[in-house]
Amino acid sequence: MTRRDMLGTSVAALAAATATTAKADMQPNASPQAGILDDYDALGLAKLVRDKQVTPGELLEEAIARAEAMNPLFNFMEQKNYDFARAAIKQGLPQGAFTGVPWLLKDLHTYLEGTVTQNGSRFYKGDVATFTSDLVKRHEQAGFVIFGKTTCPEFGLTGTTENKVTGDTRNPWNPHYISGGSSGGAATAIAAGVLPAAHATDGGGSIRIPSSCCGLFGMKPSRGRVPMGPPHTEGWGGLSVEHAISRTVRDSAAVMDVTWGLEPGSRYSAPAPDGTFLSQVGRSPGRLRIALMVAPLSHCPVDPECAAAARAAAHLCESLGHYVEEAAPVIDVAALGEGAFAVISASLAVEIENRAKATGIVPGPDVLEPITLAFLAYGQHVSGADFVKGNNAFQAAAVAMSNFMQNYDVILTPTLAEPPLPLGQIGLSPGVNFETWGKRAAQFTPFTQIANMTGQPAMSVPLSMSSKGLPIGIQFIGRYGQEALLFRLAGQLEQAAPWKDRRPPHLTAA
Repeated sequence: MTRRDMLGTSVAALAAATATTAKADMQPNASPQAGILDDYDALGLAKLVRDKQVTPGELLEEAIARAEAMNPLFNFMEQKNYDFARAAIKQGLPQGAFTGVPWLLKDLHTYLEGTVTQNGSRFYKGDVATFTSDLVKRHEQAGFVIFGKTTCPEFGLTGTTENKVTGDTRNPWNPHYISGGSSGGAATAIAAGVLPAAHATDGGGSIRIPSSCCGLFGMKPSRGRVPMGPPHTEGWGGLSVEHAISRTVRDSAAVMDVTWGLEPGSRYSAPAPDGTFLSQVGRSPGRLRIALMVAPLSHCPVDPECAAAARAAAHLCESLGHYVEEAAPVIDVAALGEGAFAVISASLAVEIENRAKATGIVPGPDVLEPITLAFLAYGQHVSGADFVKGNNAFQAAAVAMSNFMQNYDVILTPTLAEPPLPLGQIGLSPGVNFETWGKRAAQFTPFTQIANMTGQPAMSVPLSMSSKGLPIGIQFIGRYGQEALLFRLAGQLEQAAPWKDRRPPHLTAA
């Protein structure tokens, strides 16, 4: 059977299997025959295209068929730009590292001219972009074929992907549980077998949280590594960054190679690596000094399975020759929490007010979710002094972390304090007051935000599973600008404890 035959067979089998899904329980029975999208990562698909074993059009149509089959089950497609993708192939694709590989953008402040970006919100419903983001231009120059946008919570404000525009995005490992947020749609699409990697963003853990929930690899880059604009070159006062979620480490590294670099007007520029990021994968990281931090700086409780997974990862690192000891930096967590709340709320309030002035749409419960409205109300009363205090707290934390990491190469933590939550607990329409919601959301994600505040790179590595069969990720935080070292460590872990073929059992090919 040729690769082209396998493409047709796998799509037909998937469509037939999906047609018999038990809808009431939302548990798919699909067992599609293995196809190219199962067998290869993004770099592997690109090589098949270069070797003329498959065409970009054939890859696109399989990805579309899989998206159409899986989206009714897991709800990860915010926008479908199928004709746009077909037209791009017809016009001729640039020759790059990923020519012909299907690609999805996250539907959050990432723009593709002539297509809709609605940020997971009714407030932006149907808003058509008049320009293309610099990052997306780099995706296109690398040869990616953009065929849609993935779901996110409204404005990326929480660690689950549930919104009033598209509904709940579900975890392919168990559709009664969250896929994480805010890049939950991207992680779900990958875990469901639609494509091997996808664009994602991270303002407080939004790459690492869904990577952990869905059993994938997620690298949050250093501040200034990857372009953010236009129109702005930073988000949430520098907290937010953009990159990708992937099944393999090498895909993440190669995507960074084709996207990193200073953008016009940016105030930040992460230092150049020693060679390409892809060349780091497979290189020895040397004997690393690793600080194990099982308890979060906020002192909130950690689920025993997540704590045990972090300790197991520490033992794995020791078996690979690394030195591990329990240690943690001393940081004013209260000041950081207040600062993040002020900066995010004020940034959101300005965005909503600008949109209201431009469109005449009145912010209210018909177009914004309850928690978003609470952020807006708070942000409208944040003073300039409050914003500066927040930024000062971030800088103080960055100095403290830098000093702490003079003695350590990386910090190892659980990515999350709990395995994936059931749907309905930390969405933006929770049925509880703002304070109660905030405490619950913070308890789930106490480990991820610090790297956004300090600007450091951090990654979630899929090294464990819960007793309920749900993925548990392990976070590694590196020094500023040292993604290369993290990629070397990730490649070593991937070889020692492979995860690429670990798939949701009900979606595994027969």
